[in-house]
Amino acid sequence: MATPPRRPTNPMAAAEAAFKPVKKPAAPIREPASAPNVRELVSIRIDRAVLDHFQEDGPGWQDRINDALKQIVAGKPPV
Repeated sequence: MATPPRRPTNPMAAAEAAFKPVKKPAAPIREPASAPNVRELVSIRIDRAVLDHFQEDGPGWQDRINDALKQIVAGKPPV
């Protein structure tokens, strides 16, 4: 049985394969939430004065921020 040659039979094809550009993987497609009105955990940076304003009434400050943002999205001025 003959052993395969150590060098490729076509040096031009081997050179092109060695320097072939690498393709970047496509960005994953973000699917919408499976259930409506599901909250999603995010991290944002806000000014200390804004945080103090919403925290001054105690627990529930994240809900108050969410409600204010929903009013802005709906086109209503926040209360």
